[in-house]
Amino acid sequence: MDALRELIPFLRDKNPQVRKVALSNLLSHTPKGSLYRSVFLEGLQSGGLQKPKESNLLRDLKLLCRDQVDVAHDAFRALINLSDSSIIIGSLTDANFLNFLVSYIISPQAVLADLAAMLLSNLSPSSVTCASLVSMEIQAVFEPKLASQCFPVLSRCGSCPAPVPYPSGEPKEVLALPLLVDAFVQGAQVEEDLSKRQRKGQLHFLASVFANLSTSTVGRDFFYTPHLTNTFEPLSRMEYPLSKIMPFTEHDDTIRRGGAASTIKNCAFHAGGHKALLSSESIQIAVPPSNIPAPGIDALASILLPLAGPEEFDLEDQEKLLEPLQFLPPTKKREPDDVIRLTYVETLLLLCHTRWGRDYLRSHGVYEIIRAAHENDVNEQVQEQIERLVQLMKGDEPSVGPSEEEEFAAARDIGSSDVTQLAQKSLAEEEDDEDSRIEEI
Repeated sequence: MDALRELIPFLRDKNPQVRKVALSNLLSHTPKGSLYRSVFLEGLQSGGLQKPKESNLLRDLKLLCRDQVDVAHDAFRALINLSDSSIIIGSLTDANFLNFLVSYIISPQAVLADLAAMLLSNLSPSSVTCASLVSMEIQAVFEPKLASQCFPVLSRCGSCPAPVPYPSGEPKEVLALPLLVDAFVQGAQVEEDLSKRQRKGQLHFLASVFANLSTSTVGRDFFYTPHLTNTFEPLSRMEYPLSKIMPFTEHDDTIRRGGAASTIKNCAFHAGGHKALLSSESIQIAVPPSNIPAPGIDALASILLPLAGPEEFDLEDQEKLLEPLQFLPPTKKREPDDVIRLTYVETLLLLCHTRWGRDYLRSHGVYEIIRAAHENDVNEQVQEQIERLVQLMKGDEPSVGPSEEEEFAAARDIGSSDVTQLAQKSLAEEEDDEDSRIEEI
């Protein structure tokens, strides 16, 4: 332990090789369960009304994330390992470091953007982090030649050089979250040659950030509030940020697929957004509290495709299906991950919480897809939730009920716990059956 403490001053040495050696020796003690991990917790205070304090060691690690590539790499890895501690998270969610982290991820030149995204993913379950991300603004210089069309000023460091020539414009304060979504979309570019990619990182872990963000009301409001398709082009069309997540429900990477599925499900907890979520792009619709209309998200095909297999339907059933689900090839495979499949079935259950939603699912071939899914799925929990979904879709509707306007007007007041209780009331055959509870991820 004393030998490790003696290494700490060398993290501030002027020689980068000395910093590298000191950090590499400390790194092996950062994973959970390491014998001397407590050295990183010394001097930390958190809880109650007292403002969290950070140790000099943590401050050094945060500064080293801006160092040369090999040093910054180990600094990011150390903080990723340590970020499972609630005490340490308090030090990692300060405004300055979060601003650097987000700016770094947004920058196309960031060599270690994937590690930064992983760290942000670990921090995002914190309500402090989510609140900061929703309102965060970063300083950026507009540059149309860059993949992100901007250079985030605070991203500049040893592993993220400034573009050459440096953009000539003045830095402007811009919302960070829409740029993070755009970076996530660009990171999915398929190109083995890194020199030809728009970005150095793939940023799959941003999907987990969005999933954690969408568990909060303010996070869901962001995904249901239209933003410019291009932040730096005032005349570009308005679009729901959630619509940019939809193409990744069948991506090859499990982290990206799972995060996209969880984000969609969590947004489905806001029943007032169901109409925008399901409506086609030809329909302009606003989701309260926003009064800005944007094209519908048209999410149903993206939700159903992971549940669809290669089964052939007769012509009558084929005509009920959405076009992307018709005549799927014999090579079509269902989502292999049980948890992700369950997430989509629970999303469909949530979309059944209004009469409008149930009618929409009935008229767009959902029953045909989930019937085939039920016949082929061996996971008992998935089968059980499909059966509950069928009960809702095939059940008789009351002859008299609230109007569509009344349903959606009341839906804004339904919180996450209320939606869960409503799902239990509608779906559970026995009271207090925790196995059937739909919860946010």
